[in-house]
Amino acid sequence: MITIILTYRNRDLNIVKKCLASLGMQDNTDFQVILIDYGSVSEYKEELCVLVENYSFVTLLRCETEQQLWCKSRAINIALKTVKTPYCFIGDIDMIYHPRFINVVEKEANKSITTYFQVGFLSKTESKKETVFNDYEIAFKSQKKATGMTLYNTELLKSINGYDEFYNGWGSEDTDVHMRLQNVGHQVNFYTKQLLMLHQWHPKNYRTKNDVTPFHSTLEQINTSYLNITELTKKVEANTMSNWGCYNKEDYDKLKSVDESYSISNKTGELIAFINGILLLKKDIVLRLEITTHKDYNTAKQKTKALLGKKTMAFDDMQMINDNLLECIIRNLRNQAYQYQFNTVTSKISLIIKL
Repeated sequence: MITIILTYRNRDLNIVKKCLASLGMQDNTDFQVILIDYGSVSEYKEELCVLVENYSFVTLLRCETEQQLWCKSRAINIALKTVKTPYCFIGDIDMIYHPRFINVVEKEANKSITTYFQVGFLSKTESKKETVFNDYEIAFKSQKKATGMTLYNTELLKSINGYDEFYNGWGSEDTDVHMRLQNVGHQVNFYTKQLLMLHQWHPKNYRTKNDVTPFHSTLEQINTSYLNITELTKKVEANTMSNWGCYNKEDYDKLKSVDESYSISNKTGELIAFINGILLLKKDIVLRLEITTHKDYNTAKQKTKALLGKKTMAFDDMQMINDNLLECIIRNLRNQAYQYQFNTVTSKISLIIKL
C-alpha cells in the first residue's frame, strides 16, 4: 500500500474535487490519502470537510494555523509522522492523476532509488474542462529542476527528519530533501516515461491591502540562500535543533486565554530587547505582544531636528520589525502555537503565542 500526502490551505474546492475524483478512479485501489488542512479559514475548512466525506480513502487532518505563516514542510511532516506504509508519495492538491498512477508508483517503489515525476501543465481554459485524463491538451511539461511529486521510502524520509521546517512561505523545500538524500549517496531519479499527473491552473494568491495574515518580505530569497547552505555543507538531517512534525491542538486552544500582555514601539532596539529579555525566556504562559509606531515616528519635530543636524530618535520600519519578529519565530519558536497579524494600514503587529 502507498500513502499519498496532500497539503491544503484556502484552495478552490473545485480543484480539490477534481484531484480527489481522479484518485477515486484509480485502477489500483491499494492506497490511502492523508489530506492535511494547514490553517484554512472557516469557509474553506467546513466545505472541505463535507467534500472529503465522499472519498473513503481520504483521512483529513486539520491544524488551527490560519494565522501562521504557510509551512508546507511542517504540514507534510505532521502527516508523515502518522504514515505506516513502506512508501509515501508527497503530491499536490492541484493535480489530476492518471488512472494508472498507483500502478506505476508501485512498480517504481525502490528502497535504493527515490523517484519524482514529470507534470503536465494545463491552461486556464483547459483546466475548466471535464474530460478524461488523456483528452486534456497540455500547455507544457515540467523539467528536471521541478522537484515536487516525489515517491519516498517512508523510513528513509523519516531517517533524515523529514522536510526541513525552516522553509516557510513558498519554495525550495522539495529540492532540499532531494539534495540531502543525494548528500548521503542516495539516488534520485526523474520519471519521464509516461505523464501521470496534470497541474490545474489557478490564480496566484497575492497579498491584498487589507490582508493581515503573516507575511515576510524576503522569505523566497532566504529560502534560496538556505538551500545553497544545504548544498555547501552536505547536510543530511534537518530539524536537528527542534522536534519535527509537531502539532498540539490543546496548545492552540490555550491561545484564547492570555496570561501576560506587552506593548512596544518601532523605536530601534525595543524589539531586540523584548525578544532576548522576554520572548525567548518566558515558559509555560500565553503571551500577547502588540507593536505600534512610536508617537514621534515621522513627526515634523524629528524631521526638523534631522535637518538641523541635531540628535534624533532612531526608528525601524514596521516591515523590518515584522520580518525580524517572524524570523525569530521561525528560528526559535516554530513549534509553538501562535497567532500573528500584521496590519499594514494601521501599522500594527499582534502576536499571541503559547510559550
